[in-house]
Amino acid sequence: MNDLTGKTIIITGSSRGIGREIALRCARDGANIVIAAKSDQPHPKLPGTIHTVAEEVEQAGGKALAIKVDVRSEIDVLAMAEKSAEMFGGIDALINNAGAIRLTGIADTPLKRFDLMHAINERAVLLCSQAVLPYLKKAGGGHIITLSPPLNMSPEWLGAHIPYTVTKYGMTLMAMGLAAELRPHNIAVNSLWPRTVIATSAVEYEAGGIEMFNKCRKPEIVADAAYQLLISENCSVTGRALIDDDYLAECGVTDFSTYAYGPGTTEFFNDLYVD
Repeated sequence: MNDLTGKTIIITGSSRGIGREIALRCARDGANIVIAAKSDQPHPKLPGTIHTVAEEVEQAGGKALAIKVDVRSEIDVLAMAEKSAEMFGGIDALINNAGAIRLTGIADTPLKRFDLMHAINERAVLLCSQAVLPYLKKAGGGHIITLSPPLNMSPEWLGAHIPYTVTKYGMTLMAMGLAAELRPHNIAVNSLWPRTVIATSAVEYEAGGIEMFNKCRKPEIVADAAYQLLISENCSVTGRALIDDDYLAECGVTDFSTYAYGPGTTEFFNDLYVD
């Protein structure tokens, strides 16, 4: 693809944060964006719903379909894929962005919370990928991008909040396995992760608080990296666990200053799993 005009991209968890930014970046090319998330009504603390993002997508130049989806539900996910293909005539890409987080160790993680992270993180990658595969194959190829980290086996990460880590590493393993399985079908599959902490509501409420934002980057950096993956052709980039700024540098980007949340910031907090 040279651009995304007329391409249909499903983005889970796209009512805010990184998912929303990917939606808006692709919409500027004239893409068809499926905003798939549970947030169909305003949240008391968090901004954005699938409907507000759909309006933003249309304003940015794309076409939008807002679908309320629980990525744990097979019925919801299969219906999402069917409605997307029916609305736009096919599916060209899936972004597995939805996620659940709780940064606690084994002793302090209730099984119910682990089950939630497992279902929304790694299980949803399998379920959503299964749902879109027939459409990607029919299109003659496409892309799957999963927002998950490289596999860092340092004790620093294995010894901290391992219940969450297991589910995020599971997402990456799923992406690497799918890349090998789907290469013959011209379907590129990669994982993508930010080098630095990204200023999102997940950081504000689960991973340090809003006071961290001045040493964070904006979600646009991940969106731009995802966009570059989506416009790559013929499975030329597949089976890789990518870091956002490394991949953008491969694509010729040399100035990352515009991505700083705090103007002029040059020192950032590294994200989880990035040494």
